[in-house]
Amino acid sequence: MRPLDSTDADAYRALMLDAYARHPAEFTSTVEERAVQPIEWWVRRIGGESTDARAFGAFREGELVGTVALEFATRTKMRHKATLIGMYVVEAGRRCGTGRQLVRTVLDAARARAGVRQVLLTVTEGNHPAQRLYESCGFEAFGTEPRALYADGRFRGKVHMWCDLERRSA
Repeated sequence: MRPLDSTDADAYRALMLDAYARHPAEFTSTVEERAVQPIEWWVRRIGGESTDARAFGAFREGELVGTVALEFATRTKMRHKATLIGMYVVEAGRRCGTGRQLVRTVLDAARARAGVRQVLLTVTEGNHPAQRLYESCGFEAFGTEPRALYADGRFRGKVHMWCDLERRSA
């Protein structure tokens, strides 16, 4: 488990394009939208320590098997928030703690950023394994946006969740 950097951009791109292709109802982006992005776009998405985005990766035998990113709000009145995005673990990396480690890594990174008090995320309604994982890491649902996305010929809601970092760290 480690922060990604620009040398991971090709592997990160490949992993996320695989995620969008295999699970179109779970992500708001499509493989077609992201496949046309230049590698520089993926490097920016990875972010870094001095940016407002940071992606992390789980590796097994040198291969990227999971990823998650954190975006920090930049507007003055919203700097207390960060958003977990792009969570994905390949099938072979599931049910062995990889997802939990990625979420904990993001929460630790959010706590380390001055002023951040909460982390938000959305999960597609009906994705019970993901929602249970987030709940086990301290996230709580606070509402569902109906018809948040249209995929596989139908509308799907997005469950909004949050984690209070001050309460969770106590």
